[in-house]
Amino acid sequence: MSLRSLSLSALALALCLPFAAQAHKMWMVPSATNVSGADPWVTVDAAVSNDLFFPDHVPGDLSRLVITAPDGQPVKAENSVTGKYRSVFDVHLTQQGTYKLALVNAGVFASYELNGEKKRWRGDAANIAKDIPAGAKNVEVNESIGRVETFVTNGKPSAAALKPSGKGLELVPVTHVTDLVAGEGAIFQLLLDGKPAGDVKVTAIAGATRYRNAQDEFAATTGKDGKFTLTWPKPGMYWINASAQDDKTSVKQAKQRRLSYTATLEVLPQ
Repeated sequence: MSLRSLSLSALALALCLPFAAQAHKMWMVPSATNVSGADPWVTVDAAVSNDLFFPDHVPGDLSRLVITAPDGQPVKAENSVTGKYRSVFDVHLTQQGTYKLALVNAGVFASYELNGEKKRWRGDAANIAKDIPAGAKNVEVNESIGRVETFVTNGKPSAAALKPSGKGLELVPVTHVTDLVAGEGAIFQLLLDGKPAGDVKVTAIAGATRYRNAQDEFAATTGKDGKFTLTWPKPGMYWINASAQDDKTSVKQAKQRRLSYTATLEVLPQ
């Protein structure tokens, strides 16, 4: 299996499984979330790993990268490199305001039996008939939609790039995503297909899990309006995650849709 195929499979797995089942976590970490100056840049790491935020499994798949500038227009990554354990890219922050960086996954995964053996497959919906043998039995197809995001602000924060797409699970900040402070509650809204996602658990974990014996996760549950509050115990980079599932599939062969949202957020000291 090629490095690209391996990273694609790991990304799909990290995006479509519920949090409790995830052994590996997908993330992006920018070199800074707040910058200023005449010609600012940030470098971003993307990986799937066991420990936050130490690349030790497979790199992030940059073919799924979408960068949105403060004016809402797409921006291309520069100097992209994919290695054994992580991908790295630069973003030239030519505009004032907030940028959104996202790895977006939309596909299907299936299980089936062939000649008495259990098989698994992941890919695009258009390839189901071609890639799953005609003689396969007990075929079960599920759709997956996931987003992994992080945010960077050049100068004064802005909101245009944070506009949701209306598909899958998405985060809408009430407290701005690059203005988070330890000890203070941050308010967000979780949307599902553009509508408030109520009664969904959102889990947060601080980075550097390699250096402690427990994940030390904390969580909140969204209200009917999709809103929730997280109070950060200390400064640092945090990984937040939410997942859901329903039967509102856009793939005719799929019985279930699994959705995931993940973000890396920086929390500053008071």
